[in-house]
Amino acid sequence: MIGFIVAGLIIGALARLIKPGKQNLGIIATLLLGLVGSIIGGTIAWLLGTGDIWELNVLGFILSVIAAVVLIGSAEAIAGSRRKAVR
Repeated sequence: MIGFIVAGLIIGALARLIKPGKQNLGIIATLLLGLVGSIIGGTIAWLLGTGDIWELNVLGFILSVIAAVVLIGSAEAIAGSRRKAVR
């Protein structure tokens, strides 16, 4: 479980580094989006037949980072639209 949390934090941090621009997300949001991204990436890799969803493999890791980048972009878009609506 601790390894899963650490992997989610690493994946979330890598996704924030890859995504251009400044993100207004805290460490908890980064962790949660990284965890969700790792589940999505692991599931896609498993469906492609690279192994178990909970195994660490290269394709699953790459897909997890890509999923986390998309999730961070989506979270920014939602947060940005809420900020504009409040003004």
